[in-house]
Amino acid sequence: MNENKSKISNEVEMLPLLYSLRNCPYAMRARVAIFKAKQTVLLRDIVLSNKPIDMVTASPKGTVPVLVLSNGIVIEESLEVMLWAFAQSDPNDLLHRHIDERFEKNKGNTLINMLELINEFDRDFKNCLEQYKCAKRYKEGNIEQCREACEFYLQKLEQRLTHHLYLFSDKESLADIALLPFIRQFAKIERQWYLQSPYPMVRKWLGNYLQSPMFTKVMAKYPLWLDNHEIVLFGG
Repeated sequence: MNENKSKISNEVEMLPLLYSLRNCPYAMRARVAIFKAKQTVLLRDIVLSNKPIDMVTASPKGTVPVLVLSNGIVIEESLEVMLWAFAQSDPNDLLHRHIDERFEKNKGNTLINMLELINEFDRDFKNCLEQYKCAKRYKEGNIEQCREACEFYLQKLEQRLTHHLYLFSDKESLADIALLPFIRQFAKIERQWYLQSPYPMVRKWLGNYLQSPMFTKVMAKYPLWLDNHEIVLFGG
């Protein structure tokens, strides 16, 4: 019995360690990728006002997600965590490798295009989104202009989703799950406006995610790590 417990303990210690914050969009998309890749990690939920010393030692930037591998390698950016997860396993081909393999001339191009779209939203849309959130929070007079700045990017997604079920094809991709948390934030700012907005395909796409069993599992609430040091296994 003790040998079995020791073996289980050693196996747990060898798992990657993910520091996460439940509602942080960057941590959220990292968890979605880990879940989709069927990887198992040790999950430590935190609050930014009380960061574990081990986390800050591993990643002095002090933000989530932070993934610490058993060999000591630290992955500090959400997109890199996602790419790490799918390098381990990509059972649903979210990197669209198999799609590209059918057309040799396009090999690798789909992933490049995905990364370009993700970077555009991470850089430009995220900035507009923050201004929109602030305009609503502080009841500023420029909320309509801030919303319209965000809409420029939503129109691009609506156009893509008019042609296929997901952003790059009729199959889910890395880009879909990378953008998902930020479109979710946008939809919550002026909920009534969003429900009547001229983006029915975006609403359908987002709604399918938010109502999925996957999203429920990814957004499950766990005890904070510093409260009780409970071992929480996530993914798999």
